[in-house]
Amino acid sequence: MKKEEKIKIGISVGDLNGIGTEVILKTFKDPRMLELCTPIIFGSTKILSFQKKHFNIQTNFHGIPSADKAQHGKINVVNIWRESINIEYGKSSPEAGKFAVESFVQATNALKEGMIDILVTAPINKHNVQSEDFKFPGHTDYLGQTLEGDSLMLMVNDSLRVGLLTDHVAVKDVSAAITPELIKKKVAVIYHTLQQDFGISKPKIAVLGINPHVGDNGVIGVEDDEVLKPTLEKIKNSGKLVFGPYAADSFFASSNYKNFDAILAAYHDQGLIPFKTLSFGQGVNFTAGLNKIRTSPDHGTAYEIAGKNEADPNSFKEAVFTGIQIFKNRNMYNEIAKNPLKKQPGKI
Repeated sequence: MKKEEKIKIGISVGDLNGIGTEVILKTFKDPRMLELCTPIIFGSTKILSFQKKHFNIQTNFHGIPSADKAQHGKINVVNIWRESINIEYGKSSPEAGKFAVESFVQATNALKEGMIDILVTAPINKHNVQSEDFKFPGHTDYLGQTLEGDSLMLMVNDSLRVGLLTDHVAVKDVSAAITPELIKKKVAVIYHTLQQDFGISKPKIAVLGINPHVGDNGVIGVEDDEVLKPTLEKIKNSGKLVFGPYAADSFFASSNYKNFDAILAAYHDQGLIPFKTLSFGQGVNFTAGLNKIRTSPDHGTAYEIAGKNEADPNSFKEAVFTGIQIFKNRNMYNEIAKNPLKKQPGKI
């Protein structure tokens, strides 16, 4: 990448009645952010002008018809709608869901077409975005169908990385969903992303048990003994440093997680509750395993504080920083793959 080129960050606005636009504006009101990247927001200058006035944020926008017209050094806004929108902070509405989906889909198209380098998504409400045209539990599921690769939700905060074997799956369906094929696929995805996107040549991965106490030798369930353990043994025999299964209740409390480059949790809350507790509001959701890069803050729409100028932008800002670092790591990885004898920076 040439020195004068900036990484293009495409941004979907999320639910307009939530805190999405507030954290976006607070992130980019710092002019130093424009030295790191070129933001391209998919929404409308009219809505963002209303929001910046409401939150008393001093910044300017540059309206553009499409992402390929973005100008470096400016906050670009692709005007994808021009109609007036009724903002009702803290309320879920079909209208807010409709515009959230439109922003996300158009930003994803720009990512797919190479007009942006990274997609950073503001939070949506998974209920009000549902329609005949959009029947997905969340961003990750849509991206997994739209882009190339096998998607995996990976929560990131510095050296703490937590992935999920199952993500938006009802707890009653978790055990049936975890098959040897799924385990092998998810381990392969997280192993590759640690190498490609985080620069770890020989990753160490921990896998958490499905049942309490890893089933207690079958007393509390047989899935760990019959499915998880033999599959992990086969993966380990293939040369990957994969360990477990570990009892989830003591794994994080004992600080054992610090010994691994990533942790695979069996289901959503098993992984996200300890992650959000340990990341102190600065976690990032990265969709690993795809041919394109997408990150997001690790919080939701936060209706309870929407419009009150109380939203903390740190998680969204970290999502931008993480996306940029992954983009650079991935470019370096691909360059080395093409030229394996080329000396890496800082290596001898």
